[in-house]
Amino acid sequence: MKLAVFCGSRDTSNHNIVKEAKILAKTLVSKDITMVYGGARSGIMGIIADEMIALDGKVIGVMPKILVDKEIAHPGLTELVIVDDMSVRKTMMNEMSDAFVAFPGGCGTMDEIFEVITLNQIEYFNKPVGFANIDGYYDGIHEFLKTSVANTFMYPSHLEAIQFEATSEAIVDAIVKGVSLN
Repeated sequence: MKLAVFCGSRDTSNHNIVKEAKILAKTLVSKDITMVYGGARSGIMGIIADEMIALDGKVIGVMPKILVDKEIAHPGLTELVIVDDMSVRKTMMNEMSDAFVAFPGGCGTMDEIFEVITLNQIEYFNKPVGFANIDGYYDGIHEFLKTSVANTFMYPSHLEAIQFEATSEAIVDAIVKGVSLN
């Protein structure tokens, strides 16, 4: 199984997010799940990749050439796929992944996960999606989605298909269950 993990390329001062990032890596390796991610060596992206590599896990990075040229690519990945731009990166990650998790991150993380949610809604594909809601990080997003349903901009079934879990282990378990149901 290949799981796309969307997360921040910057460091965080939230020690629990860092702890859960390492737990996510250990959980993925223990379940023989390959991580597909943006390919950076910095921030939460780098923490998860470093931990997985140290545990002999499989990690595939997908990165636009412009970011490789800025030398932020992780040097120890199982595979690094270099693409032309961010749009191609998202398409490639979406196509090669069986499921998707948004770990805490910023606008790039939101861009990536909302594209996947939209692709599920328009039935381009049907793949499990979840939020690692560490310390309530994604409570606001969850409320936004509930408001979208309440105002009929989103079907209740689409919201019900999105997993929100408070720990790394719980979100991986929910996603694995979702993959097995598809």
